[in-house]
Amino acid sequence: MQKVVTFGEIMLRLATPGYKRFMQSDNLGATFGGGEANVAVSLANYGIPVDFVTRLPENDIAEWCLSDLRKYNVGTRQILRGGERVGIYFLETGAVARPSRVVYDRAHSSIADVEKGMFNWREILKDATWFHWTGITPALSQGAADACLEAIRTANEMGVTVSCDLNYRKNLWRYGKKASEIMPALVEGCDVILGNEEDAEKVFGIKPEGFRVEHTGGEVDAAQFESVCKQLMQQFPRAGKVIITLRGSINANHNTWGGCLWSDKLYQSRRYDITHIVDRVGGGDSFMGGLIYGLLTYAGDDQKALDFAVAASCLKHTVYGDFNLVTAAEVETLMKGDGSGRVVR
Repeated sequence: MQKVVTFGEIMLRLATPGYKRFMQSDNLGATFGGGEANVAVSLANYGIPVDFVTRLPENDIAEWCLSDLRKYNVGTRQILRGGERVGIYFLETGAVARPSRVVYDRAHSSIADVEKGMFNWREILKDATWFHWTGITPALSQGAADACLEAIRTANEMGVTVSCDLNYRKNLWRYGKKASEIMPALVEGCDVILGNEEDAEKVFGIKPEGFRVEHTGGEVDAAQFESVCKQLMQQFPRAGKVIITLRGSINANHNTWGGCLWSDKLYQSRRYDITHIVDRVGGGDSFMGGLIYGLLTYAGDDQKALDFAVAASCLKHTVYGDFNLVTAAEVETLMKGDGSGRVVR
């Protein structure tokens, strides 16, 4: 069976209960999450062998984190130990017209303090067929960016498929380098690129041609993003597939959700109307996990792979926490049109 390796940071997530604001809360719910770890958990739930690679300190919080990953059958044997701390992020869940808010406390986390040469990527990737990273990792530090580039180039040499989620986070690029300076060298080694039009514009200056994007009101026309896909593929010719997620925001609790994929032509998914969002954090990661599964499982059927990714991430909006705790069978049921939510007995 094909094996996937993901690389990045996992954090302790501390979230206010319900829809409380930070100033109202006298307790916080503790879970773990992070882009590449979220993808790893999704794939493990679908039955795909997966290793998550990061660096964690030698302390009880790190052991708690490792135990959580193992609970979901994510491989942890390649995790490097060292450094001082596990990063933290605080989440305040928004409602209706009030958006959710995230506060990061991840400076000098163990993964942020990695240096070039710390990971033996040839050993880590020796039995892998797929390697995944996101734009969050190189945003942490120059050392994390260097380690990510090492991994990508080693994967390219070994014939391992490489995917990335551009995931631009302006609040993370603080170590003196801009995303536009670091990201091109990493993305040019990718076979599959996922993002949205904001990622493409902020990182590479690529804009949809001939119209202005509006995400409010819930209506997003997938066909309008064909130019973004083509421009990304032209800039990064190694990529055989470019995927754009399409979120229409009616309010914090009500979104529309879909996606499009460009390879030999433009593929479009159905549009889901998510009228009650339990937790949208990790929605893009659940899309990526579903996409990797779809491309591995439905080889040669890009439409079905896209449909699986969109359905998987639609279900993620109903699950509390960063991880998408659904099975492939549940995703396929939704793909077939059963979104009734009736009790299964």
